[in-house]
Amino acid sequence: MAEVSNRRVLGIETEYGISALGEPSGEELHPMQLSNHVVKAYGSVTGREAGWDYESETPLRDIRGYEVSREQAHPDQLTDSDLGMANVVLTNGARLYVDHAHPEYSGPEVTSARDVVAFDKAGDLIMAIAGAEASRRLGRPIRLYKNNTDGKGVSYGTHENYLLDRRTPFDRIIRQFSPFLVSRQVFTGAGRVGIGQNSETAGFQLGQRADFFEAEVGLETTLNRPIINTRDEPHADAARYRRLHVITGDANLSEISTYLKVGTAALALHVIEAGRLEDDLRLRHPVAAMKQISHDRHCSTTLELADGRQLTAIDIQEAYLLACSKWVAEQEDGRDGTTAAMITEWNDILERWQQTLDTLRADPMQLADQLDWVAKLKLLQSYRDRDGLGWDSAKLSLIDLQYADVDPHRSLYSALIARGKMRRLVDDDRVGAARLEPPTDTRAYFRGRMMDKFGSSVVAASWDSVILDVPGWPALQRIPLLDPLRGSQAQVKELLDSSNTVAELFTALGH
Repeated sequence: MAEVSNRRVLGIETEYGISALGEPSGEELHPMQLSNHVVKAYGSVTGREAGWDYESETPLRDIRGYEVSREQAHPDQLTDSDLGMANVVLTNGARLYVDHAHPEYSGPEVTSARDVVAFDKAGDLIMAIAGAEASRRLGRPIRLYKNNTDGKGVSYGTHENYLLDRRTPFDRIIRQFSPFLVSRQVFTGAGRVGIGQNSETAGFQLGQRADFFEAEVGLETTLNRPIINTRDEPHADAARYRRLHVITGDANLSEISTYLKVGTAALALHVIEAGRLEDDLRLRHPVAAMKQISHDRHCSTTLELADGRQLTAIDIQEAYLLACSKWVAEQEDGRDGTTAAMITEWNDILERWQQTLDTLRADPMQLADQLDWVAKLKLLQSYRDRDGLGWDSAKLSLIDLQYADVDPHRSLYSALIARGKMRRLVDDDRVGAARLEPPTDTRAYFRGRMMDKFGSSVVAASWDSVILDVPGWPALQRIPLLDPLRGSQAQVKELLDSSNTVAELFTALGH
């Protein structure tokens, strides 16, 4: 088996909340129909609507060695069919489609945390454009929100994906990564008004998703949600790779929250794969701990570890930080695919991670210009102080929602950005470019360039294939993309640039 590089392939996918204001002529549209309008609206703007190739998808295959039958599966688990809903493969290599009752943006594969941020923010921009166009076409306002719950018992996901070496024992991932995911809420939480799945208790908490987790390990993503998801669907060569599908994260608007969320997780996984996490940080009650951490905005609650120790979430994160710092210090430019740029980013993540934990320990409110939950809490507290509002006030729930509005003219997060109250990592030019252009160092480059140059010939695509209608060929032709690190700009740009037709390209590829 070939060695797996230190270049970690990763990405984020987000389901956006959706609603419509007003119902013309008594017509009521289901959220799935609304979502379909939104995706089709963006497809009309970009002209790149295409099908999705589901052949290699295995949503019911479990890493633990079995596959759930379709008869036993919950309908929400059957993600390998589109139910006739719209699907758009974007020129930036991403996918925009309807996932049950939500429009979902699945960002392209990248190899750096900063690129995750750029393409994640590009998704917000895409949704803003799509929402505006859908509103114009339907003749009534469509609202899209980058959040994770409607506050009434419904939760929808923001999922991260990390490519792992198939040889890493999965029980090690469960033991060593679960405490990391539980405790990272102190800097990844998006903030939420209401406690409990149905917001039955008044209050504020760090995370939007914490109250919806019910198991430590499992295959599901929409029911009996687990901290560690066991779906075995690598979207790559299954002999070499495993894709870790992480469903615990919140939908972050803060660029620094997103950067830390994926950057620290990627480093922690490097350490776990290398067998270098020496401290046993397993929690005695991980599901309960998710809620304990989220419900404590002082970040001081102690959690019981399996070995009897009592540590805070910050203590646990510092243990991971120490292990990651040791691992990074040993890496060298040119070894195991490591580059100087990767080491620079890793060190930047470590520095920000340490500064964030130090500040959380001293005074979390000092991070109001960096972390979503703190920024939101500060904003909400200003209204509470001014108007004498209790946490059960409907006005606070509306403010919570408006923070997450993707329309920059309505978004309270955007207002904070405009006033210089939130720090950024990428500028508008970078986000605008990421909306249209693919990353250069993964197969997303080939996918995106194909949609841009030969989109009319692309019948369908997936993460690991592109299906073409090639003139002169009697059947559709599939180009496999099983290695996420192949199909990069360095490998295929010249070929794509020199091909004037899809037939020329197909021939040049050796078919």
